[in-house]
Parts: sequence; C-alpha cells; structure tokens
Amino acid sequence: MEFAHCSLAALSRALSEKKVSAVELAQMHLARIESHRNLNAFLDVRPEVTLAQAAAADARLARHDADCTPLTGVPIAHKDIFVTKDFCSTAASKILRGYKSPFDATVVDNLQRAGMVTLGKLNCDEFAMGSSNENSAYGNVLNPWDLGAVPGGSSGGSSAAVAACLSPVATATDTGGSIREPAAFTGVTGTKPTYGRPSRWGMIAFASSLDTAGLLTRSAEDAGLVFNHMLGFDPKDSTSANRPPEDYTRNLGMDVRGLKIGVPREFFGKLLQPDVEAAVREALAEYQRLGAVLIDISLPNAELGIPVYYVVAPAEASSNLSRFDGVRYGHRAAQYGDLTDMIKKSRSEGFGAEPKRRILVGTYVLSHGYYDAYYIKAQKVRRIIAEEFTQAFSRCDVIAGPVTMSVAFGFGEKAADPVAMYMADYYTVPGSLAGIPSMSIPCGFGAGPVNGKRPVGLQLIANYFDEARMLGVAHAYQRATDWHLRRPAGY
Repeated sequence: MEFAHCSLAALSRALSEKKVSAVELAQMHLARIESHRNLNAFLDVRPEVTLAQAAAADARLARHDADCTPLTGVPIAHKDIFVTKDFCSTAASKILRGYKSPFDATVVDNLQRAGMVTLGKLNCDEFAMGSSNENSAYGNVLNPWDLGAVPGGSSGGSSAAVAACLSPVATATDTGGSIREPAAFTGVTGTKPTYGRPSRWGMIAFASSLDTAGLLTRSAEDAGLVFNHMLGFDPKDSTSANRPPEDYTRNLGMDVRGLKIGVPREFFGKLLQPDVEAAVREALAEYQRLGAVLIDISLPNAELGIPVYYVVAPAEASSNLSRFDGVRYGHRAAQYGDLTDMIKKSRSEGFGAEPKRRILVGTYVLSHGYYDAYYIKAQKVRRIIAEEFTQAFSRCDVIAGPVTMSVAFGFGEKAADPVAMYMADYYTVPGSLAGIPSMSIPCGFGAGPVNGKRPVGLQLIANYFDEARMLGVAHAYQRATDWHLRRPAGY
C-alpha cells in the first residue's frame, strides 16, 4: 500500500492494525518533502523532532495507552502562523526570521496531545495577507497541478502540501477566504469552522475578529476526525466559544434526500468564469440526483463584503502588527540613530509590501475624522451581511456556490494590481465577516494553459456551530463522486 496517498482515516486504521508504524509514516513523508522541495511548501523541517514524536506515538500505541486517539501517530504539518516550541515561527516574514516561541499554540498543543506527529511548518502569505502565496518573504509556493499557477493564499503551503501528498492534513487559517480559496485552487478539502470554535491562542494575529483556524484535508471525513481533537473551549482565548464537546463525524452517513440547499443568485453573476460555473452547476445537479432540493435565495449585500473586509481587516492589522517594532523580538535594524529611528528602520526592512499596504490603510481608516466614516460604517454593514445569512438559513439547511471566480491564475497576473487580487475573495469574504462555518470541496476542473486542468471548488456554507451537518453534506457528495481522490501527475 502507498501510505503517502492514503486518507487520514485510512492511515489511522493502518496504524491501529499495525500495518505501518508512526516512524515509518514520518520517514515516508519526510522523504517526499525532501524530494519535492521545488514546491517550496515547507519553511522549517526538523527530522529529529518529527522522528522523536513518531517514536513516542509508537510507544503509546504499543502500550495501548488510555489517551491514544484515532490521530495517534498520524502526520500533520502546521501553517507558519501557529507558534511552535520546536520549529521556527515566522509568519513567512523577515521581521520574524528565526523566531522560536516559548510555547505551542493551543491548536498545535491539542493535536500533539492527541498524538499527531508534526512534519514541519508551512509557507504562507506574510502574516496571512494575500490570496496567492506570492507575498511570502521566502518565495512563492507552487501549485502541484500546474507549476505556473498560484496555489492560493494565504494558506498556499498547506494546500500544496496536502495536494502533493507531502502531508495527509495541514492546519491553516482563514481570515477572508484563506482556507477555502487555496483548497479550491489545489483540489483539496478546506474547512473553516465557526469563529470562536478553534482557539486563537498562539496564532500570530492578523485581524482578531476574523482569524479562524481550520484544516486542509483530502476529505470531509478527515476534517471531522481532526476537529474532534482540535476544536474546543480555551480559557486563554477571550473569543473562544464555551460550548460542550461534539463529535464532528456524527453526520457523515447522513441522507441528503429532502435537504434544502440555498443557491444565492448573487454568486452567479458576470464575474464568475464559465468553466467554474459549469463545474459548480454540475455539483449542484449531483446533489439534486442525491435527493436534495435547490432553493433560490438572495444575499443582496454580499457584494459589499470586499469593501467592508478591506476596511475592517486592515484596521485590526494596523493594531496587531504594531507589536513588531524591533524592541522585544524579531528583526532589528543594524544601524539607527535613536529609538524612533530604530523602530522605523526595523519595520521598513522587516515588513513586506502587502503588510505595509494594509497597515497604512488600517491606520488611515482608524484616524481621527475617518473612524466614523469608514470603520464604524463598515462594522454596521458587516452586521447587515450576517443578518442576511441568518435570514437565508430560515429557508435552507446549507448554502452552496462557487469559491472563486476563476481557476488558479498564473504567477504575476494580479500581483501588480492589489484591487484585482482582493477581488479573488469575492465569494468567501461574506461568510468570514459573518463568522459562519464554510468549506470548499473539489468538484471538477476548469481550463488551464498547461494541461487543461486546474481544479474548481464548491463552497458549502452552514449556520453557526453547524459544522457536523456541513461535513455530512460534503461527505455525501464525496461518497458519490471521486473529485477529491484525483491526484496531480507526478505526486
């Protein structure tokens, strides 16, 4: 059996049946990471740390420890937004080059206590700011389906690693679409839970009211298995939702006959490319064949998501990134006059163009005379968008539509036009502003200039704290189709 191509669920069974050891799995994936370094998906790999964790997992399994879980011994890789004690945590920025945290993020700690084995840290857009992974200070991540195409951002390293079978699962973060968009561009399953479900403790903050930890996996089933141990109340996080533990796999066998799927008419306008629309329409037709009912709904203010997001998120970023000043940690300029000069030069040298752009925009909208005109107004519209979703869910069980306007675009196509790049999040930002769970599942291919194949994702959106049903709806589609099983050539 080629274990590197197995789902997380299959790897869990193989470990429990002793068909493979955790050390063997770790060695196998480390070898693949080394042989596919051209993808630039990983920023920090430390085999000695990984193999020590794997050996400890094997010992737990051999002893049949009471704290063994279905995840014990399964490899995972973490987006470089989560701080880790044993690996560098840089947020893909020069300003944090070589930084090692004295503690693990809660998400990382939860999964390590469940027995998962860390393969390393994954590349991303700097401070998770971007839609293409072209903003990393450490180079572009390549899309395994087409090396000339972006893998999506900001979690491009996570999506590329899962698509290329370098890791069966990867953590990721979603602020405005940074899990769902890369999942769509690389043909994997990307899941963002309700804001507040996962702890933000130890996530390097971008926009605190939006940042949400999630997963890139091969299937909805895999996501549910990991969420069972990853999500939960964290008293260290003031935004953490204090809710009873759940089994996120409980609806994986659900029958979707009679399920009401809302289809927003605003998601199928002139911006949507024909090849993406065709794949999404066919996915919706598959749900109809499975017995679900499509309901026409309207989200009239969803189109305001982009302008609202690019007021709220930069405003919060300008506050969060003020801690990077060269005084306490991170990059410090080599030559400077006084303290003010040192801070200016350290930030100028350490931050890339996109964080600087968003800090400037955020500082402007929070400044005297503009706070009410921009920031307060944006927050009011944000509430209206959230209320429209709530009203829609009174008529339907889930909402479905496209994730992106087009298949993955080429490197450099949008880099010179920030507004065009921001529009890549058109379909994902509304759900992020509302804080509701959403995901992308592979549903076909669109046109690509190299091999005619660049993946397309179907977006599923659920009501607050309804992740289990959303995963069940996704799993029903994945039981009926094989798009999530397709692999890029050579991987």
